[in-house]
Amino acid sequence: MESPYQFPSANLTWGEDEREHPVCVVWKETPQSSVFYLANIFLVLGFMGGSGFYGLLYLFFFLALGFFCSSIWAWSDACTTDTFSWNFVVFAICVAQIVHVAYRLRNVTFEKELQDLYGYMFKRLGVSLTQYGKIVECTDGDIHTIEKDHYFAMEGKTAIDKLSVLLSGRIRVTVNGEFLHNIYPFQFIDSPEWDSLRPSEDGVFQVTLRADNPCRYVAWRRKKLYLLFAKHRYVAKVFALLVRNDIADKLFSLNDKAFDNRGFRYDLRLPSFCHVPPPELEQAGLFLSVPEQQGEHSRASAAQSATT
Repeated sequence: MESPYQFPSANLTWGEDEREHPVCVVWKETPQSSVFYLANIFLVLGFMGGSGFYGLLYLFFFLALGFFCSSIWAWSDACTTDTFSWNFVVFAICVAQIVHVAYRLRNVTFEKELQDLYGYMFKRLGVSLTQYGKIVECTDGDIHTIEKDHYFAMEGKTAIDKLSVLLSGRIRVTVNGEFLHNIYPFQFIDSPEWDSLRPSEDGVFQVTLRADNPCRYVAWRRKKLYLLFAKHRYVAKVFALLVRNDIADKLFSLNDKAFDNRGFRYDLRLPSFCHVPPPELEQAGLFLSVPEQQGEHSRASAAQSATT
């Protein structure tokens, strides 16, 4: 049975000319110029760039070199307008990015003391220069000075309204005239006071802080810092980690020096002895430690009662 649909016969054979490749009739046997290979080397190096401002500068610098060499190759060897145009346009874009990143990097440069603070405390926690710039903005860029024997805070009088970091010098911490510990550069001055209050609470210092020599410090006001925490949760977590680590260091240093007049060490894990009067503190030492002879007598009594 013949098909009701009739199709004209089509010649599906290729001619001799149609069998040849339409573009590369003859492959080029000689290699490209050295500029072509140099361009590709620069492109490979550029795509190995990292993150951050310096990583972006590295990336766009080598990309600009690569596309510039590609433009030279396209103009001198390939002699095609579109290839040269595209490579040169991308080269111009990379140069513009270099200028933009360099301008942004210039805006986040800080004074030497603030740069040292970033390297010592914030850089190791992964805080970028952009985030650190926002942290510095909360200080209004001010670095405060305390003269020798002047007070940063007085016990029961100075309000707790900021968080401060010592940049240089040394501060002595006392309570009721008794020495507690020293504060050294790149330590928080008032971390225990900061951590003891909620954002809506007010309080005063329970210790006295006096400068042993000329000191410089940077401070963040409570309201500005809490507004920054509300906008940037990562910065809030960084400050929480730094403050609590600083408090732990102060407690360990305080525990190493907590001895009574007979040489017994107080354990700061027990209720604080800072608010206990000295006579009561000495009496408390009798209960916090057991003399060696009394301990041996107790162990002997316990063994005798166990045998009976």
